[in-house]
Amino acid sequence: MLEIKDLYVGYYEDLHILRGLDLKAENGKLTAILGANGVGKSTLLKAIYGFLKPHSGQILLNGRDVTGTPTHKLIDLGISYIPQQPGVFKHMSVRENLMMGAWTFQNDKKRMESKIEENYERFPILREKQHDHAGNLSGGQQRMVEIGRTLMTDPEVILVDEPTAGLAKLLSEEVYRMLVDLRDQEGLTILLVDQEIREALKIADYVYVLELGRNKFEGPAADFDDLEKAFWA
Repeated sequence: MLEIKDLYVGYYEDLHILRGLDLKAENGKLTAILGANGVGKSTLLKAIYGFLKPHSGQILLNGRDVTGTPTHKLIDLGISYIPQQPGVFKHMSVRENLMMGAWTFQNDKKRMESKIEENYERFPILREKQHDHAGNLSGGQQRMVEIGRTLMTDPEVILVDEPTAGLAKLLSEEVYRMLVDLRDQEGLTILLVDQEIREALKIADYVYVLELGRNKFEGPAADFDDLEKAFWA
C-alpha cells in the first residue's frame, strides 16, 4: 500500500501547494485524485516520485518510509510514473523506446528481452510496429509504448498523470481500458490524477477530491454519483 501522511509540499520553502494531505492507495486498486486545476494533484505525484522534496509529512510504501528517496531508487522499490506530457522518443523505434525502460538493468540482456516480449504479448500492436518510429504511431499507441516502457521494471505502483490529455475520445477510451486491465489482470496499484472526472469515476475503486491542497472529499467511487455536490458544493 502507498500511504501519504500529513504531507506539506511546495515549489518554494514558504509556499505550500499541498497542506497536510492524507491519502491511501490500496494494493491492486485504482485510486483517483480529482479536483480543479492548481489544487496540487500533479504536485502530489511529483513529490511521491522524488521530483519534489516534501517540507514535512511522510510517504510510505508498504510501511516503509520513502519520503525524499531519489527517483532511481524508487524505481528499484517498485514505483513508476507516467507523466501527463507524451514522453516517447519520437525518432527512435518502438523497440528502442521499450529498451529505454530497462536502463536500470541494461546489462542484463536476458531480462530485457523477456520484458520486451511481455510487452508484445500485452500490446500485440507493438510487436507489429516494433521497428517503426514511435512518433509515427497514433496517440493511443504512443501511450501503449509509454505504459510498456514503464512496465519494464516490474513496478508494483504506477503514478499516472492525466493519461488522456489531448487525445480523442476513442483513443481516451482505449487508454482507460489499458489501465483497467493493468489493475484487473496484473494486479497493479494505480494512483491516477485526472481532469476527466466522469471517466475516472467509471474505473476508480476509491476517490479523493482535493481543494486548495487538502482533502475535501474521499470515498468509494460509487459514493460520487452526485458530481455537482462532490465537486462544487
